[in-house]
Amino acid sequence: MLDPATLTVDINVRKDAALTPDFIASIKEHGVMEPVIAHRKEDGTVHVLMGQRRTRAAVEAARPQIPVMIIESPEEAERTVTQVVENIQRAELTEADEADAYHQLSLIGVSAAAIAKKTGRTKTTVEGALKAKASDAGAAALGKGYTIDEALIMAEFEGDEEATEELESVIADEADQLLHVAPLLHDRRASEAARAALVAELGAAGKTIVEDAGYYDDDENLYVSSAKRADGEPATDEDANAYKISTDYRGQHTANPVITGWKDLGFTTRYARYDGGTQSEKGPMTEDQKAERKTLITNNREMESATKVRREFVKTVLSRKTAPKGWQYFTVHAITHHSETASGYDGKVATEMIGAKTGEDTDRWGWNPLRDHTAKTTSRPEFSLIALICAGYEETIQKDSWRSAEKRHFDYLNQLTAWGYTASAVEKIILDKHTADTE
Repeated sequence: MLDPATLTVDINVRKDAALTPDFIASIKEHGVMEPVIAHRKEDGTVHVLMGQRRTRAAVEAARPQIPVMIIESPEEAERTVTQVVENIQRAELTEADEADAYHQLSLIGVSAAAIAKKTGRTKTTVEGALKAKASDAGAAALGKGYTIDEALIMAEFEGDEEATEELESVIADEADQLLHVAPLLHDRRASEAARAALVAELGAAGKTIVEDAGYYDDDENLYVSSAKRADGEPATDEDANAYKISTDYRGQHTANPVITGWKDLGFTTRYARYDGGTQSEKGPMTEDQKAERKTLITNNREMESATKVRREFVKTVLSRKTAPKGWQYFTVHAITHHSETASGYDGKVATEMIGAKTGEDTDRWGWNPLRDHTAKTTSRPEFSLIALICAGYEETIQKDSWRSAEKRHFDYLNQLTAWGYTASAVEKIILDKHTADTE
């Protein structure tokens, strides 16, 4: 632990050496978390070899001490980097070993960008490995033999035992579904947190929460919208003495005003249950009806989640140097067999798929960022065409498209799977229907 003001910082050729107020503020609050690498010369001066930027920020932030790793010679730092890089490039190295190696390099001050350049990996891969390694859940996952991508997802759910158990089950049985399951778990966690916040808000206001409510005479709790006061006037929210929280397929919650003990309070129902001359409509839903509704809600939610994963996959495919194999037939088939894909595409979605800026002029009549993009450049037109077609298909796919399983959606999903996309369970309903028809 040394006073940063006493260290000698030589010329730093790094382009990102400039100090930002945010970086200095972070160092001021948290200190230097990773040691800088330095060499002590014969005259006793300590020269920083790696971590010049952190040292300078520590001086600006008036930190009294920072951790410094003293090495025997300037060449020692480069030797350490070379040794680690050689280990990474060994063919038999596991992803856990690779993450460990990245971590070693980061400890001696090598940035993720520099690690990527030295090892030939992408910066995203390196950053993911370092992030996974930095969490207990991610490090534990790597120790179990999980891939870096899998460990990174496990790290996102650190402390959530239920989600962790579900993810481990998916990895063990259906690892290819992990990218679909993780967003659903994120949505579920966000939904549960939002519901808890709503319950707390109602509780703080002294409101009672009931588990069930209905519309007719045989319901114990009655929705305000279905109640009449003793004078025959419709009840209002002011008459409510409880709330029933309902949740839609998107996981969004609504507090619906309810009157509990409504008969004793003098209220009557506004509507009589219509049974169509039979008894089949009376009473609560049957178990089969409940199961059918649960499947509907679950599949709709999974379909919306799959949309995000699917569009991100297309964006990744279109970020490559060459267009995916078979794109010519895919686009001409779409235009000739499903003309709405060309005429009804969403320009914003298409532009995002090719990684171009969509702009901010969303209020302009006829706004279409893909048209603006193609007007500015003549390069890679095939990528814009593929994005246009994919965005056209995306425009036609709805949350309940799994129910109709149209041929046009099969054609789209089938092409994406040929390019390496892993369909979700609900998307497989569409694929399986038409695959069976062609066999």
